[in-house]
Amino acid sequence: MEKQTFNDLKAIETRLPDWIIQSIPEQQNINELLEIVMDLGRPPEARFLHSSHQLGKKEITTNDINHVIENISEFGNDNRAGIERTLHRISAIKNRNEKIVGLTIRIGRAVFGTINIIEDLIMTGKSLLLLGPPGVGKTTMLREIARVLSDTGNKRVVIVDTSNEIAGDGDIPHPSIGRSRRMQVKTPEKQHSVMIEAVENHMPEVIIIDEIGTELEAEASRTIAERGVQLVATAHGNTLHNLILNPTLSDLIGGIETVTLGDIEARRRGSQKTVLERTSQPTFEILIEIQSWNELIIHENVAAVVDTLLRGNKYTPELRKINESGAIETTKPTIDKETTQNIVTKSNKFSFNSVSDNKNDDVSLKKIKILPYGVNKGKLEQCILNSYGPFKLVATMEESDLIVTTKHFYKRKTKALAEAEKKEKPVYVLRKNTSIQIQQFLNAILRNKNIKKPSGQSDLALKDVENGVSKIENGFSKVELNPQGSHIRKLQHELIKKQGLLSASAGNEPNRKVIIYNS
Repeated sequence: MEKQTFNDLKAIETRLPDWIIQSIPEQQNINELLEIVMDLGRPPEARFLHSSHQLGKKEITTNDINHVIENISEFGNDNRAGIERTLHRISAIKNRNEKIVGLTIRIGRAVFGTINIIEDLIMTGKSLLLLGPPGVGKTTMLREIARVLSDTGNKRVVIVDTSNEIAGDGDIPHPSIGRSRRMQVKTPEKQHSVMIEAVENHMPEVIIIDEIGTELEAEASRTIAERGVQLVATAHGNTLHNLILNPTLSDLIGGIETVTLGDIEARRRGSQKTVLERTSQPTFEILIEIQSWNELIIHENVAAVVDTLLRGNKYTPELRKINESGAIETTKPTIDKETTQNIVTKSNKFSFNSVSDNKNDDVSLKKIKILPYGVNKGKLEQCILNSYGPFKLVATMEESDLIVTTKHFYKRKTKALAEAEKKEKPVYVLRKNTSIQIQQFLNAILRNKNIKKPSGQSDLALKDVENGVSKIENGFSKVELNPQGSHIRKLQHELIKKQGLLSASAGNEPNRKVIIYNS
């Protein structure tokens, strides 16, 4: 499908003073008009895709600004207004007395055919994040994605529309979003709560969000992803590197922590003792950097790419571009051999440090015997229950397969730890003696040893859900299930959904749990 653009410029022309429209240079393609700027006491300015032009020498007056204000919708708390059933956006600049002294009239366009280049990725059902500078077309692409998923993909799509950015002004959404439903967000501060409301009340298969920019929105995104809902969103930042360095939004790509390595592990890696590591699975599995309308950089496995970049290994991303003939050209990603091995064996290194260089590090897959040294045994036992892994606590060095201790004890170089290294026992160092650190340590051991969780985990999830559903049927308004890991919670949400009930995750790791509500 070729790109088709619908911009409804007539709706703008009828709301501007006639002299402004007549001042637009004839040599300019009106279809490339991006915005018109009106500031009190200055000539207006028309900004096009690759240029800007002052519109005559006449200065904007209060009457000119009032003429526009009287012909558009009311301004909200975000100082934005619109024109009903169009995608145009008018933003106000106010003085200290709340009087409007400037307007930015942005031309909204529905462009069909913009996602042909990534339609294969959208239809996978995986969550997808779009990055790019302002004006590059992120929101336009979101609008087209909503239409394709709802009409062609026949999916239940809900758009969380802050300031009517995606589906236009008014109560009736713009037809460019197809059969998608739209939930309006009055102010940006409420976007995260409307995201959760969309999942709890309207049973979507896909949620579309423009501009995730706060920690609460990042947390809401993770909650939605845990429930098996496909997320398609944009975020602040132009590249994946921007997110890695952004402490507020790094959770979208797995979260980044500073880890202090032991001497032996640092030597083994050939790195500094302080390194950055990913802390969990990314909320978004695919990330796309929009370079221009016709050129995109694709990161199809965000977890692997982040690990690669944090370790300083060489990585060339996939590049897709549309050539002059309209064909899609693709350059496949490349990762060096050493990096590939790291991703397979250490793709989820958490905040602990393997400080043993033992080559015979493969412990029994039936039972991994752990000797805690300075680590809270009660917390460790509870975390082992939550992990469903083949772990067993032992009391002596001889019985153990590995030792887990804290940074505090490791620094003291006690006799026991010296003996462990002498016997080439793997020693793992937690940064802090907390349940979260312990749970991450156990999860990472399972992944690093390539151990699959017991096949009965879905049965455990089902049994817990069945008990909860039974209580709901007997009159309970809500039921809290037992704390579980993220994978178990995702299974539980899916099972609850099949029963026609609502659910949500609550609490902090490792005590995060699913709550069933009587719908």
